Amino acid sequence: MEHNHGTIGRWQGAGLMATTLLGTGVFILPEMTIATAGSGALLAWILLTLAIIPVTLVFARLAGVFPHAAGPAYFVEKAFGRTAGRTTGLIFLLVVPIGTPAAILMTFQFINALVPLVGWQQLMTELALLLLLLALNLKGIQVSAKLQFALTLAIVSVVVILFGAGGAKLGDLELAAPQAGSDMGLVMAAAGIAFWSFLGIEAMTHLANDFKRPDKDMLPAMIIGTILVGLVYVACTLLLLFVPKGEGLAMVTAFDHLLGGYGAQVIGILGIAGGLSTVNVYTASVARLIWSFSREGVLPRYFDNLNQHRVPVRALVAVLLTMATVICLTYLFGQELEHLIAWTNGVFVLIYLVSMLAAARLLSKRYLPLVIMGVSFCLAMAVALGANMLYALLLVSVLAPLLWWQKTHLVRKQTCRVG
Repeated sequence: MEHNHGTIGRWQGAGLMATTLLGTGVFILPEMTIATAGSGALLAWILLTLAIIPVTLVFARLAGVFPHAAGPAYFVEKAFGRTAGRTTGLIFLLVVPIGTPAAILMTFQFINALVPLVGWQQLMTELALLLLLLALNLKGIQVSAKLQFALTLAIVSVVVILFGAGGAKLGDLELAAPQAGSDMGLVMAAAGIAFWSFLGIEAMTHLANDFKRPDKDMLPAMIIGTILVGLVYVACTLLLLFVPKGEGLAMVTAFDHLLGGYGAQVIGILGIAGGLSTVNVYTASVARLIWSFSREGVLPRYFDNLNQHRVPVRALVAVLLTMATVICLTYLFGQELEHLIAWTNGVFVLIYLVSMLAAARLLSKRYLPLVIMGVSFCLAMAVALGANMLYALLLVSVLAPLLWWQKTHLVRKQTCRVG
């Protein structure tokens, strides 16, 4: 077990967790789920929020008992061996090429609400944001945690004000979205999209060593953040169901309709900050995973380096350079946001599933009911995503044999040397 005497407390951790989950999706995903399932989107969000709580509790307990920079990869390795653990870690690394463009594209919808940017202007601004993320991370994640706690309060405050304004005008509002009927297939499809909102639960486990007391603070921080986020998404979806859709982002239209204007400015600024917060936490998490794998010999020793703030700078720069390359390629070749989200979700469903199975072996039997609920949730999400799970399965089918061969080859070499 490794512990680096972190500085994050439970409330800062709750803020970090909440803004990571709210991040890019809080003002966009409700609109996307309504477009998929109509009024059934509300049911999708409620079911998803209830179902993700056992998963959060299991991840929080694993991170509290086994704090490690590798997060789920470490849990799976302890439970099922090196090949399984390293496969889990590497598919997490390889989700960055599709997850980052999706997050940046979502964030840019808010930038365009303020200042329309197209073509090379958009690309250059996206790359400039990566430099901002570098600056934020060089001082350590605790600085971001304090900023993101304030951002969480701001986002929640705006949603509460909007919900209050909607309640005051309830008599003047009527259901604006199409009825979903009894089509649970559409509800499940909406839940498959909405699952993006809870990507970040596992990322917090990579940061366990940045907490003052991971054994005591991880669980309350993660569960408070998760429940708060679920309530915010349900509230936003309910609002949008009753507000007629205009042009542009639905949440901007709702803000203007309920509060009389300035929706582009308020929602735009919060959306940009939330989107950057999500990418920021994933940047820190992936950098720590690369550093951990470098120490273990999975990746080159070049990345086994920390600055005075205990930040793996070389790994951080490598992650941001990869993000920049992928953003450029995404711009050149184009890709639909919904596909990027669905493929990313498929990888994380797989990571969540193997983490739940690892928990069954690592945690005491009293956590077994939570583990079973977590496994059931992951299987339901896999069914909802359908063919979009193929990217994740392709990664595993390629990486697992390669890592098994690497392990076998090293054992043979060591045996020959001994002989």
